[in-house]
Amino acid sequence: MKDEKVAEILNNEVLRQTEGLELIPSENYVSKDVLTALGSVLTNKYAEGYPGRRYYGGQQNTDAIERLAIERAKQLFGADHANVQPHSGAAANEAVYSAWLKPGDTVLAMDLSHGGHLTHGAAVTRSAQLYRFVRYKMKDPTTGEIDYDELRRIAHAEQPKIILAGFSAYPRQLDYARFAEIGREVGALLMADIAHIAGLIAGGVADNPFKYGFHVMTSTTHKTLRGPRGGLILSRGIVGNPLVKPPVALEHIPTLIDRAVFPGMQGGPHMHTIAAKAVAFGEALQPEFTDYARAVVANAQALAQELLQRGFTLIGGGTDNHLLLIDMVASRDVDGKTAERALDAIGLTVNANSVPDDPRPQFAPSGIRLGTPAITTRGMQPKDMAMVAGWIDTAITVRDDTEAQRQLAQEVQAVARQLKAIA
Repeated sequence: MKDEKVAEILNNEVLRQTEGLELIPSENYVSKDVLTALGSVLTNKYAEGYPGRRYYGGQQNTDAIERLAIERAKQLFGADHANVQPHSGAAANEAVYSAWLKPGDTVLAMDLSHGGHLTHGAAVTRSAQLYRFVRYKMKDPTTGEIDYDELRRIAHAEQPKIILAGFSAYPRQLDYARFAEIGREVGALLMADIAHIAGLIAGGVADNPFKYGFHVMTSTTHKTLRGPRGGLILSRGIVGNPLVKPPVALEHIPTLIDRAVFPGMQGGPHMHTIAAKAVAFGEALQPEFTDYARAVVANAQALAQELLQRGFTLIGGGTDNHLLLIDMVASRDVDGKTAERALDAIGLTVNANSVPDDPRPQFAPSGIRLGTPAITTRGMQPKDMAMVAGWIDTAITVRDDTEAQRQLAQEVQAVARQLKAIA
């Protein structure tokens, strides 16, 4: 690269990723093939519209790659339709809201402090200015059990147009059958945000909401799915012509979503990203991806047990998926941001995160969120989790001791260098 300043920064990031351990559960490492597609000549091509219905010429290859990505996504998740154009998971969620709701309509979603996502109605988001969000929570944060009786009561009282099952920091599996039952009682569209667990669903180690009658699933394509950063919308129903608006009915939701994405919210799709999505979906269809998904969960559960044995307080008491949420104030009388910085100093990357009904501010919450997708990609196994838990414990204890931090960082670096390359 001729731009020396950019090259230096990129090289520094390669070193950071290679010599540390990525424990943020929403991050992962993509394959060389995904990176190659992401940096391909498709970045040069404008392709507004959909395959066979573009607003520019020269689309024979863009149509082919988008159709391939769509077919692979449908096969992975058992969908009737897939829209692979959303630029992010946030855009995917916004498109579903736009497709189904009118301003002022109600959405029932998980409370943010109980594990929900920013795009599930946080007051600072655009969607929260347009739509009315009401919340369900965990009944008991020590076990992670959702209060489904309260969820049903709220649904009947508020009559939401969408019931949204999904999370950003929830360590257990959701009971999609209960959601579906309640949704049918009130006539709501059933939407699952599977961004965090898409790879686990694709690998067969987490439930697929479509099995229970859900209408729509949204996702990112990175995280556990191990693809490029982008969004995905999967749906069931009649697939029609996106240039013709159908009646607003559940059977037409695929077409309504297509129209909400383009021309409703986005212009030209990022065809280089769609090519990388196609590659990632193809990788996820291989038998070895199932082994990977199982290993992610096994590592997370092993790490949870090691942390519990060291006296850490885990929200939900453990994990059924890829992530853990530690209440650091309850565990070590340290706020989450202080813990995040202490771990970052030794090469362990996590993120500060709120715990249920957290009394602390968002920029210095009580917890930290961590997970195992990225370290599993690099080859770590359950037997390694005792070492990782030990580093976490020690880093918090010696956070004010510069020399002790330096020695820990050297230990982490030595192990990280022996793991699989990041791409």
